[in-house]
Amino acid sequence: MTAGPFGLVATDLDGTLVRDDHTISGRTRAALDAVRAAGAHHVIVTGRAVSWSRPVFEHLGYQGLAVCSQGAQVYHAGEDRLLTSVTLDRGVARLAVEKLVANLGPVALAVSRAGLDGEVVVEPAYAYRLRLPVRTVADRAELWAEPILKAYVQLPGLDDDELAARAREICDGLVDITHAGPGIVELLPPGLAKSIGLSLVARRLGVRAAGTIAFGDMPNDLSLLRWAGHGVAMANAHPSLKAIADEVTASNDEDGVAVVLERLFPTG
Repeated sequence: MTAGPFGLVATDLDGTLVRDDHTISGRTRAALDAVRAAGAHHVIVTGRAVSWSRPVFEHLGYQGLAVCSQGAQVYHAGEDRLLTSVTLDRGVARLAVEKLVANLGPVALAVSRAGLDGEVVVEPAYAYRLRLPVRTVADRAELWAEPILKAYVQLPGLDDDELAARAREICDGLVDITHAGPGIVELLPPGLAKSIGLSLVARRLGVRAAGTIAFGDMPNDLSLLRWAGHGVAMANAHPSLKAIADEVTASNDEDGVAVVLERLFPTG
C-alpha cells in the first residue's frame, strides 16, 4: 500500500529540485527517500537530455524512470537505456529557423543531439548559462549533421517571453515552442510536452494523473502541472506557472519540494 494521497511525485530539475548552486540539499534528498519508503514513485521530468541529466541521477543515486528533453526521451536510469525517443525533423527545424530569421532577423542557434550521449552543439553567438558541457562549432551546417531532439534559439533585443510568443506566431503548426529557463527558448516536435512523457511513465507504473503531484518552475512545466492531480509551482516560478498551480511552495533554494513532501509523507 502507498502511504499518502499520491502514488507518483514528479519533479523538474533546474529551478525546482536543483538549487541555484547546482546542488540538491540533504533535506530534499531525505524527503525523496520518505516518498520511496512510503511506496510511492519519484520520477524526474526535465528539459535536459539524458546526457545532461546523468550527473544529477548519479548524485541522487537515481535508478528509476525519467522523462528527459521535454518528453522526447523516456529513460531507465538503472539500466542506462532509452525506452522511447522522439526526434525533431532537421528539415523542419531548418525551415522554422529560416522563417524566424526572415521575420525577426539573425538568431543564435544550438541543438541537442539525439541518443544516450547526444551532445549539445552551439554556435559561437549562442550564450548558454548552465554549467553543462557544450561543443561550439563555427559552421551552422554542423548543427544539422546528426539527428536532434530539439533546437534552441536566442535573439538579442527580445526577452525570452517575447521571443517565445513571436516564434509561436511565426512557426505555428511547424514546430512547438517552449520557454524552459533564462535564455532557453526551444523548438520542439509538434505536440511534444513533458506531460506526454510522464503519462507514458505513469501508465507503466500503474499510476493515474489524479494520483500524481508535480513540481515545476518554468513555462515548459505548464503541461506537467496541468496533467497532474496536484500541481505545485516554486516561489521562484514564472508567473504563468503560478497562475495555474494548485499550490505555490517555497523556492528551490529554500527546499520548496521538501516543504510539500514532508507534509504529505511525514516520517515521524
